[in-house]
Amino acid sequence: MTRTDVTEETEGSEPGGYAAARLRLLTEGARSGPPRRRALADLTDDWLAGLFGSATGGHTGLSLVAVGGYGRGELSPRSDLDLLLLHDGRDDKAVAALADRLWYPVWDLGLDLDHSVRTPQQARKTAGEDLKVQLGLLDARHLAGDLGLTSALRTAVLADWRNQAPKRLPELRDLCAERAERQGELRFLLEPDLKEARGGLRDATALRAVAASWLADAPREGLADARRRLLDVRDALHLATGRATDRLALQEQDEVAAGLGLLDGDALLRQVYEAARVISYAGDVTWREVGRVLRSRSVRPRLRAMMSGRNGGKPAAERSPLAEGVVEQDGEVVLARTARPERDPVLPLRAAAAAAQAGLPLSLHAVRRLAATARPLPTPWPAEAREQLVTLLGSGRPTVQVWEALEAEGLVTRLLPDWERVRCRPQHNAVHLWTVDRHLIETAVRAAGFTRRVHRPDLLLVAALLHDIGKGWPGDHSVAGETIARDVAARIGFDRADAAVLATLVRHHLLLVETATRRDLDDPATVRAVAAAVGTERTLELLHALTEADALATGPAAWSSWRGSLVADLVKRVAGVLAGEPAAETEAAAPTAEHERLAVEAFRTGGPVLALRAQTEPPADAAQPSDPSDPSGPADASGRGPGDPGAVDPAGTVPEPLGVELLIAVPDQAGVLPAVAGVLALHRLTVRTAELRSLPLPDGVDGSVLLLDWRVAAQYGSLPQAARLRADLVRALDGTLDIAGRLAERDAAHPRRRGVEPPPPRVTVAPAASRLATVIEVRAQDAPGLLFRLGRALEAAGVRVRSAHVSTLGANAVDAFYVTRGEGVPLPGEEAASVAREVEESLRG
Repeated sequence: MTRTDVTEETEGSEPGGYAAARLRLLTEGARSGPPRRRALADLTDDWLAGLFGSATGGHTGLSLVAVGGYGRGELSPRSDLDLLLLHDGRDDKAVAALADRLWYPVWDLGLDLDHSVRTPQQARKTAGEDLKVQLGLLDARHLAGDLGLTSALRTAVLADWRNQAPKRLPELRDLCAERAERQGELRFLLEPDLKEARGGLRDATALRAVAASWLADAPREGLADARRRLLDVRDALHLATGRATDRLALQEQDEVAAGLGLLDGDALLRQVYEAARVISYAGDVTWREVGRVLRSRSVRPRLRAMMSGRNGGKPAAERSPLAEGVVEQDGEVVLARTARPERDPVLPLRAAAAAAQAGLPLSLHAVRRLAATARPLPTPWPAEAREQLVTLLGSGRPTVQVWEALEAEGLVTRLLPDWERVRCRPQHNAVHLWTVDRHLIETAVRAAGFTRRVHRPDLLLVAALLHDIGKGWPGDHSVAGETIARDVAARIGFDRADAAVLATLVRHHLLLVETATRRDLDDPATVRAVAAAVGTERTLELLHALTEADALATGPAAWSSWRGSLVADLVKRVAGVLAGEPAAETEAAAPTAEHERLAVEAFRTGGPVLALRAQTEPPADAAQPSDPSDPSGPADASGRGPGDPGAVDPAGTVPEPLGVELLIAVPDQAGVLPAVAGVLALHRLTVRTAELRSLPLPDGVDGSVLLLDWRVAAQYGSLPQAARLRADLVRALDGTLDIAGRLAERDAAHPRRRGVEPPPPRVTVAPAASRLATVIEVRAQDAPGLLFRLGRALEAAGVRVRSAHVSTLGANAVDAFYVTRGEGVPLPGEEAASVAREVEESLRG
C-alpha cells in the first residue's frame, strides 16, 4: 500500500481538524500545566480513536494502546506518541496494512511516533527481555478497539512485574545509577536534562514502577508536585523552542521562565533544583527500602524462624545504641523507643551527628518525626547542640546524605534560617560544580580532612559551612556573609571573640588565593595588607585551611599544586610579618646564576635566549633551567598545566604536572610582552603564570635585560621546540611577523562556536595594592590571543609592565599587571584610570 492510498483512506478522520484544534490548545494562554496536558491527551485520544475506527472497520481482536508518557496522559507540546497496536495473532500482512493506515497520518502532521505491533504474548515476551519496554507497558492505557484485549495485557504485565520484582528492581536501580553517572545531577547542572539527569522525570517514572511492584513505595509527600513542576518546565521549553527537547539550555532559560510567570532564569533553575532534590531524596529512600526488603527476603525461612521473637513470628529487629535517644536498626539510624523529641531540642542534631559518624542514613520515619515534634533550640544554643553540629560537619563524606535528609524535611532552615536564601541557588560559573548550598556542605566535607592542621577545628568547620552564606543577598557576598556569620555564631553559642574570628574568615575567605595568584608577593605592601586583614597567626592558620577546602569543593579547575604552592608561600610570608618579622623590602628575589647567564647571553647575541623545563612541583629559587642551547630540552609532552580539570586528586595531595617553565631573556626594549604572548598564542600554548622583570648586567656592562619566567602548557598535542619559538620571537620583535594578522586568519578559518554571550570585559585599577607599581586588574572571557591583545594595549598606553599574574578560572581570565611609567614609578591616579579605560576599550573592540 502506498502512502497516497493510506492518506486517501483516512481523510474521514480529519487530520486538519485535529491539527487546528491542537494549535489552538497550545497557543491559548488560559490553560497550562496538568489541565493542558490532559486536554492534549484527550484531543489526541479522540483523533486516534477516529483513525482506528476508520482503518479497522469495526473488526474485533484489535486494540490501540497508549504506553509510556502518553499512557499516563502527560503530553507536552512536542512529546512523541508512544503507541502499541495490539492484535490477537491474525494475518501479519493485514495487521501491517492496518498499522500503515494509523501511522502515516501521524507522520503527515509532523508528530514523532514510537510505535510497535504485537500480540499480547509478544508484548509480554519483549517486556521480559527489555526493561524499558516493560516500564512503558506499566502505564498502558486503552485508546480504541477491543477493551478486553488491552485489559488482559495490562493485568498480565502488572502480574509479571510483581512476580519478577526481586530480579527486575535491582536491574532498574542499576539503570538509574548508570543514567545518573552519564547525565549528572539535575539539581546541580546549569544546563540540565529535565528527563535523563538524576532527579529528573525518568527517576520519577522509576519510582512509580517501584510502587507498582508492591515491594516498596516512595515517600509521597511533595513527590507529585515536584514531578508536575518538571513537566510544566518541559512544556514551556517545548513552546519556547518549538522542539522536542528536554535540555534546558542557558540561552532559553529566561524565555522559559517568562512562559511560566517566573522572574528570570535563576528563579526557574531554583524551582527545577527544588523539584529535583525532592525526587532524588525520594529515590534514595526508596532504593534503600528496596534493598532492605530484598535482603530480608533472601534470608532462608528456617533462619528467619530462628530469629523470630514474639513479634507475630517476624524476625526481631536488632537495635544498637549510637547516642542518647538514637539507635541503629537494619542499616539505618532511628530514634530509640524512649526518645522524646518534644522534650529534647538537641535530639535532631544528636541523631544527625550519630548517623554521620556511623556512616549510616537517617531513616525517613525518624527525620519526619523530628521535624514534626522536636522543640526549637533556645538562643543561644546550649553547648551540646553546638558540639553536635560541629561533629556532624566534621564527619566527612557521610555528612552529605545526612544533611540532605534534614534539608528534605525543613530541619536545616529551622536550625539556620539564613540557609533558606542559599538553598538550591544556582551559580553561573563553569568552575563551580554545585549549587551554593551543596558547595557549602562540600566545603565542610573537605575541611573535615584538615581539622588536624588547625588549633580550632570547630571554627574551621563552621566557617566552611558559612563562607558563602552571603550569596543569598545583593552586593559583595563576602561583606554580607561577614554580618550573617557574626549573627549565626552568636545564635549557636560562640563567644564574642570566636564570632569575630568566624566573621573574619568569611569576610576574607577569598583573600589568600586571590592575592597569591594575582599579586606580586615580593612587594612588601602585598604581604602587609594580608597580615593587616587577617590579624593573628591562629586566624591565618584557619584561613589557609578554609582556602584549600573551598577551592577543592568548587571543582577541579579551582585548585592545583601550583595554586597551593603560591598560597603556601604567601601564608609563610604573612606568618613572618604577624610573628614580628619585617616584610622583605626587596622588589624581587635575587637572580640565580642561571638567570644571570641567560641575561649575559641575550645581551651578547642581541636577541632572545630561551630555556624550556618541565615542572611537576613548584620550582625552588636554586633550581636550574635546562640548557638554552638545547632546543629540544625536557619539555612536558603532555602539555598539562596547573588548574587543568582532573589534574588533582580529591584530597588535593598528589602533585600534578605544572606544564613547562619557559625562561626568556631578551635585551630591554618595547613590545616584549605582546611579542612573547603572541608567539605563544600562535603555537597554541596556554599561559598559566607570567612574571617579567629587568635584570641589571654585571659590573662594567651598560644596559639591562628583561627576564620572563612563565609557565605554559600546550592546548593539545606536543609542545613546540625551543628553536621554533625563538625564531618566531625574533621575527615578532623585529616586526616581520604579523601576529595579529596570523591570529585573525586562524580565527577566520576555524571560527569558535558562540554560545551564551559572555559579560563584557572589565579593567580596573586596584587601589593601594602596591607602593612600587600600579596594579591593573583585568576580568575577561578567556580566548586564544587574549594576553597578546592585553600586552599590545598596555604597550599602546605607554606603560611598562613590571610583572603579570595570570589566572584562568573556567572560561574566565583573571589577570593582574603591575605597571609603571618609563622611569619605574607608579602612575598617578587619573593616568592609571585612563590606562584602564584604554585597555578595556581595546578588549571590547
